Amino acid sequence: MIYLDQFKLPLHEQEDKVIRQQISLNNLGYTENSYPCNLFIQKALSSIDFSDVTILYGGNGSGKSTLLNLITHKLQLKRSAPFNSSNVFDYYTEFCTYKMGYDDDGDKYRIPNGSRIITSDDVFDYMLSVREHNKRLSSNVENLLEEQEDYCRVPMMKLKGIENYEEFSRQLFAKRNSARKYVFSLNGKEVKLNSNGETAMLFFYNKLKNDTLFLLDEPENSLSPKFQIELAEMIKDMAKYSGCQFIIATHSPFMLSIEDAKIYDLDEYPVAIKKWWELENPKVYFEFFYKHKQYFDK
Repeated sequence: MIYLDQFKLPLHEQEDKVIRQQISLNNLGYTENSYPCNLFIQKALSSIDFSDVTILYGGNGSGKSTLLNLITHKLQLKRSAPFNSSNVFDYYTEFCTYKMGYDDDGDKYRIPNGSRIITSDDVFDYMLSVREHNKRLSSNVENLLEEQEDYCRVPMMKLKGIENYEEFSRQLFAKRNSARKYVFSLNGKEVKLNSNGETAMLFFYNKLKNDTLFLLDEPENSLSPKFQIELAEMIKDMAKYSGCQFIIATHSPFMLSIEDAKIYDLDEYPVAIKKWWELENPKVYFEFFYKHKQYFDK
């Protein structure tokens, strides 16, 4: 499913206009920060044509996360983690343009509800919130056990009306149920928390919904190779069968190997579309393991 068909970056003269405006605002005769001007022009990248799974590959500073933020900002997609925006970035985004794809009936798509960017910070925040949630539940268990015991020890109170209805219901529930059920019902359920990778995968299983456009910024962070492969399979299947489109910034060989993904190599000049096995990171992995293959042949 190709909801977003193309994204165009500002032309050289438009970037000059952005820089001139910034100079006029700071009254210095120059600008200390023109980011992201010149970042993509020097890579000869003017536009991106999307597939159902499009991957932006490159090292740190290559611009892959910047592209995701530009698309998110321009399309006004939902986001949780903040990013370092600026007046220059906002004005730069005004000159970006995009084209939507068309459905089988020839009607132009709209951005699906729930479309969003997911960053590695979102995953980290989720893992921290799960730990805090479980910690809070654990500290509350003892109090609830004492409360249930107190309610069961004394005679049943009389219902006087709305003023004591809530406490009456609570005592009635305590007397009719076990301590375990009382605590579970009032305290909630702990989120299963094992390894960071398992918790991160739980995040993706909860967040990735059908018929949605997702931008993923380095989703492999916190995932072992095993879970990276599992996430890559999930993305492939959701793009193929569940009406999803993915735009992913990554340098993980396991994510890069998603079947039929369209990969832009932002480390190349000019930026080129490549197969995953042509990229530097997978080659480094291959050369390392090939060098030590005798250990795996046993």
